[in-house]
Amino acid sequence: MSNPVAVPVPARDTEEPAFPAVPDRAHWRYRPRRAFWRSKVVRAVTVITLLALCALVILAMVREETGTEGFLVGLGLAVLPVPLLLAAFRWLDRAEPGPWKNLIFAFAWGAFAAALIALTANTFAVRWIATSTADRASADALGATVVAPVVEESAKAAAILLIFLLRRRDFTGLVDGVVVAGFTATGFAFTENILYLGRAFGEDQEIGTSGLGSMTAGTFFVRVVMSPFAHPLFTVLTGLGFGFAALVARRKRVRRILLPVAGLVLAMGMHALWNGSAVYAAWGFLVVYGMFMVPAFGLLTWLAIWSRQRELRTISGQLPAYAAAGWLSPSEPLALSSMRARSMARSFAARTYGRPAAQAVGEYEAFATTLAFLRHRAQRGDADPDFTAREQELLHHLWQRRAVASPALTYAARATGRVWSPPQYLDYGGYNPYRS
Repeated sequence: MSNPVAVPVPARDTEEPAFPAVPDRAHWRYRPRRAFWRSKVVRAVTVITLLALCALVILAMVREETGTEGFLVGLGLAVLPVPLLLAAFRWLDRAEPGPWKNLIFAFAWGAFAAALIALTANTFAVRWIATSTADRASADALGATVVAPVVEESAKAAAILLIFLLRRRDFTGLVDGVVVAGFTATGFAFTENILYLGRAFGEDQEIGTSGLGSMTAGTFFVRVVMSPFAHPLFTVLTGLGFGFAALVARRKRVRRILLPVAGLVLAMGMHALWNGSAVYAAWGFLVVYGMFMVPAFGLLTWLAIWSRQRELRTISGQLPAYAAAGWLSPSEPLALSSMRARSMARSFAARTYGRPAAQAVGEYEAFATTLAFLRHRAQRGDADPDFTAREQELLHHLWQRRAVASPALTYAARATGRVWSPPQYLDYGGYNPYRS
């Protein structure tokens, strides 16, 4: 491991510091996060239109496969795990929350664009194999174990690649890769579950079965209860590949390309193993589920949580330099490196000064976190070309909000025990009950 690079911190030598390197407001990179509809209109309209067209086509194709009643039943059942999965991935992203517009795009891409690509390509490939071999059963097996993993994981990976390339400043490490991949895969699984549950309901209608012994109940149990994490688990491997690439220095281009490719190949392999376990062995599904999928899910969950704790350690390691220079109070780095303290600071500001103050504290926390990672990359020898301007802009934003945010964070640091504060004695009018 290379030695860290010394990165000086700009001194604050006046009460009202100047920020000579900060660009004009029109060219700011860092602004308080706004709702996604406040972004650039042309690009937003283009993306929304394309995804809406994909949604119309894929949902029409699914309804044609399942029938209207089956589509509605599948939709109602498939939506159940979605809020839980999205909330879990968003929880991982609390230290440095990514913009909601990126996550909405990832979910929509998975649910509509990736699902449309996968359904069209899988159907075409299986038909071509069946025509070439005159063996429909083998074509279905090959489609499930070879074609589907390659096509589906590639389609989902496209969303991660687009955000990695076009929203690079929002994609800084492992947690970002996990969260973007999780949102994309959750969207994909949502649409796929509508299709499978709708088909199962149609079969039940044809043969007249209902209740716990029906195809619908069995499909729901397997896909929604037992394995709602299956698609997210596969795609998270791709996200980790991009996350590791984000941590690699820009000059190491080969490694930055190979890591996402390796993650994608692992995702395809795990997907193929999962599909193959249900195709080629009667009890293979349960064996792979118990001996591979559940441990892999536990391992990746641990890795995601460890990555978030690593981000918090980065904050506690980098921000004290700014506190020593006078930009932050001594207790702020301690509060900013604790999710509980950060939440308490926002609540304190809301109770004391109102909701706008809580929003200002949240923005302060986000800017401080970005500043910590900016400095961390510079210490690794991978400083951004415009490091000085970006640093001063972030300090400028912090300075604008410090009157509200600093007291709230100091309070939170003391309330959570991260900073010792002397006990408060009551005034007994001169009488000291501890003195004999």
